[in-house]
Amino acid sequence: MGLQFYDTRARCKRNFEPLQDGRISLYTCGVTVYDRCHVGHARSLIFFDTVARYLRWRGWDVCFVRNITDIDDKIIARAAENGEPWQELTARFIDSMHADLDRLGCGRPDVEPRATEHIEEMLELVARLEEQGLAYAVGNGDVYFSVGDWPAYGALSGRKLDELQAGARVEVDDRKKSPMDFALWKSSKPGEPCWPSQWGEGRPGWHLECSAMSARYLGRPFDIHGGGEDLIFPHHENELAQSCGAAEGEEFARYWMHHAFVRIDHEKMSKSLGNVFAIEDVLKEVEAEGLRLHLLSTHYRSPLDFSPDGIDESTRALLRVYETIARADEAGAVDPGFDFDSPETARLVELMDDDFNTARAIALAFDAMRDCNRELDAGNLRAASSARGVLAAVGAGVGLFEQDPVAYLSDYRERAAQSGGVDADLVEELIAARVQARAGKDFQKADTLRDQLVEMGVVLEDGPGGTSWKLER
Repeated sequence: MGLQFYDTRARCKRNFEPLQDGRISLYTCGVTVYDRCHVGHARSLIFFDTVARYLRWRGWDVCFVRNITDIDDKIIARAAENGEPWQELTARFIDSMHADLDRLGCGRPDVEPRATEHIEEMLELVARLEEQGLAYAVGNGDVYFSVGDWPAYGALSGRKLDELQAGARVEVDDRKKSPMDFALWKSSKPGEPCWPSQWGEGRPGWHLECSAMSARYLGRPFDIHGGGEDLIFPHHENELAQSCGAAEGEEFARYWMHHAFVRIDHEKMSKSLGNVFAIEDVLKEVEAEGLRLHLLSTHYRSPLDFSPDGIDESTRALLRVYETIARADEAGAVDPGFDFDSPETARLVELMDDDFNTARAIALAFDAMRDCNRELDAGNLRAASSARGVLAAVGAGVGLFEQDPVAYLSDYRERAAQSGGVDADLVEELIAARVQARAGKDFQKADTLRDQLVEMGVVLEDGPGGTSWKLER
């Protein structure tokens, strides 16, 4: 059947056929850098990183472009509020975003264009729209897109123009033909950042940048456009209208992908509700790969309930996977390498090719973890190796389970000891003393040491390679 996923514009799953054999062009809307990234951003950043990663794992050559909005009303307002130059504000939050991405295991996109570096392309697009009769300038230098002159408006979101106009909040601006018309170019106010144009000094409207930058790096049309479901209308609807309008109806993006919201305790995450959590703050309390696992354990088109309990559960599950990998490696049941023709890998491909179902792919990994432990218990190293290979394949496909297991478990124990108020060095000393007592057949002393460790909340696991430990969950 091949890869298929839900196309927002078609309102159904569609079989994916790239424009060029073996090559995929992917554009997603990035972050407006006026503040730190939050967990809603994390879902988008991690999901589309996973899409690009999986497509590459499947053998496609992917060109992944994700923009940075570094000029915007919010940026100007925040810089003024802070009393700092807007360039310094955006530079600081771009660095913060990159730090978050690195910790979450997200690779950089192939191209990460910034809006302020592509003003010329945006002005050319506005000029073409004006030539087509789809843009008009008003007296103060603002330029608007004439929604009423684009009959296909609403094709992406499924909304009808007459209904939109009836429900629109009419702005106090008699110069606009319709309240639905949106800004392509905005005249600057005194003291604001601005660029010269044939309509006067100003800056681009928000919707304009993605149309210009996707064309610059991917051409027209390109394969996949992605983002959060909150961008479907008006942002992506406006992108579609202005891009096709400027190109005299030429296709823009062939497929549209949108992920659902993150909810906090079953409520939509919103700054007005005060339930927005910065990634940086969250990662002070939870392990980064545990957060990535948590965000991928729900299908991307389903709302995701974000909670400390959910992340704790994902982190415990992650620990069990790394314990299994370490056990398999120690027993000699090493990863045999994946084969796309093997039943195990074929099952993973089947799950991910069906609308990027990371939730079911991760469930497959947990099944493989249990199989691996069962086969290790029975001494079946070949079967355990096969299950170990499934863990590796899922990990490579979605960006999990790729750390060195021994180092991961050591770091985990150290973090757990610190958070639980346990001296990790003392634990290691007591374990060494217990091992020595057992070797000398002083089992009473060994039991006393074990009891001491249990009282500290330490769980011992004796295996062929020695004794490992973790804190009681």
